[in-house]
Amino acid sequence: MDSQFLLSQKLGEALFEKGWVLSTAESCTGGGVATSITDVAGSSAWFDRAYITYSNQAKVDMLGVREETLESFGAVSEPIVTEMVLGALERSNASIAVSISGIAGPGGGTAEKPVGTVCFGFASSNGWLCAETYFFQGDRKQIREQAVNHALRSLLSFLTRGSHE
Repeated sequence: MDSQFLLSQKLGEALFEKGWVLSTAESCTGGGVATSITDVAGSSAWFDRAYITYSNQAKVDMLGVREETLESFGAVSEPIVTEMVLGALERSNASIAVSISGIAGPGGGTAEKPVGTVCFGFASSNGWLCAETYFFQGDRKQIREQAVNHALRSLLSFLTRGSHE
């Protein structure tokens, strides 16, 4: 598997080639995607900003997530990551964005949403909108690392193939 640095480097090259700029909206990863991206020198050419919206109130205040959506679906849900990613895209100078919300553990899981449940939202200014849920295994650190890797790979896949894997 590619290292996060290599993935971030490839993502930066793909963004730069297209003249696109990225924004992130992260909850359970706590800025892990943004950290990976800004580990690459020159990332200011293709990275605009990161929203770390760990609390529900931060999601509402910073990204425009609706309280009704939070009440109906919970913070770890595809409707929430959809609102998060659209909020990040709308409130930034980005042409593409990713959002992440999940349960990294060790506590907080339920039968419906066990530890390792992570939802992702992707959106671009040219109309790409995708929400998906993955179930990762491992401890808190491993779940967060898998989530960051998935976000980076998915963005890179969209930019290089024009589709999402």
